[in-house]
Amino acid sequence: MNSPGSARSLDLEEKRLCIFGTGGFGRETLLIFIDCLKSQGISSYADHVVFMVDDECYDEFEIMGVRVIRLSDFDVAKYKVIVAVGDPEVRRSIVEKLPLDTEYPVLVHPTSVLSDWVKLGEGTIVAAGVAVTCNIEFGRHTHLNLHTTVGHDCVLGDYFTSAPGVAISGNCTIGECVYFGSNASVRQGISICSDVTIGMGGTVVKSINESGVYVGNPASKLRRISDRCNGYSGVVSAIQ
Repeated sequence: MNSPGSARSLDLEEKRLCIFGTGGFGRETLLIFIDCLKSQGISSYADHVVFMVDDECYDEFEIMGVRVIRLSDFDVAKYKVIVAVGDPEVRRSIVEKLPLDTEYPVLVHPTSVLSDWVKLGEGTIVAAGVAVTCNIEFGRHTHLNLHTTVGHDCVLGDYFTSAPGVAISGNCTIGECVYFGSNASVRQGISICSDVTIGMGGTVVKSINESGVYVGNPASKLRRISDRCNGYSGVVSAIQ
């Protein structure tokens, strides 16, 4: 089941890696890449990677010893792209504006544990300490952050994002553009629709069929209500 793109060995002979995004996760992705190079006996990284940002965000020539290029300078013949932006919707919008023939490698930290029965979609980033068992399929541009665990027979859609410490039990089906906050967890056999955010420490014990933000233990949907107390009219959040 293991896809060709899930190999830990990166082919750097023809194209350099281009990390889109210089925020916190973009810089952490550079660290993953550096550790991948070290595992292959390559100690120097600056010649193998660049950062890329939108033209209007370009304000630094170099970050952490790595050159920064503008989106308008991107050349598909020179670079493979990893989109290292945590927000799933923003990540999708970035992919949609890149050329259709852009190549998206898979970046897997050498300390992660993935069986041969795991399929990783293009553009996936797997951080240190991640553990993924068997018969699992991930969509395109997935982010699995530090120490995330995913159990058997799960299917996760495009642009899934886990913050550190997420635990997903077996036989779960998760839609597109779903974000799990740090230490969120899901019971076995759960289905979650697209465009859902699970807050930090949230525990999902029943399937979710409506998009939105869910928090708490057990996780419940946040809804917006009008607060007209004492003559004030505003919008606040409440647990449904």
